[in-house]
Amino acid sequence: MAKTLTGANAIIMLTVPGLFDVPQRLQGFAADDVYDVDNIDSTETLMGVDGKLSGGFVFVPIKQNITLQADSDSAAFFESWYGAQQKVKDTYIANGRTTLNAVQRSYVMTRGFLSTNSPVPSVGKLLKPRKFTITWESVVSTPNS
Repeated sequence: MAKTLTGANAIIMLTVPGLFDVPQRLQGFAADDVYDVDNIDSTETLMGVDGKLSGGFVFVPIKQNITLQADSDSAAFFESWYGAQQKVKDTYIANGRTTLNAVQRSYVMTRGFLSTNSPVPSVGKLLKPRKFTITWESVVSTPNS
């Protein structure tokens, strides 16, 4: 398969052990915004008074913002996840895999927390897309097999 730039065949699978033990495929993404990932600062730098720059590797969280149409069935996944956390007053931790067939790459995400939640869609002439953010401990890229 040739590499392309289409996002139409992107696949996001998430599990939340103790809540969704079977991987759940997200569907019903917004037309122009399936997801985005915030840039990270993976090196911490510090300039000395003598002008010498030092730096070192640091671990940083990775935020993935997922955008769903207001009528997406997958919104119920996030509503259930958030609702369960409210009930137990604790967090559930997710794991996931994103497959981008267009560029023949997959991304394995580990230890994710539902860090922002859109509890209801905004309303205009049409219901607006909803955004959910998962903060991951790690995201590792692998070629599709």
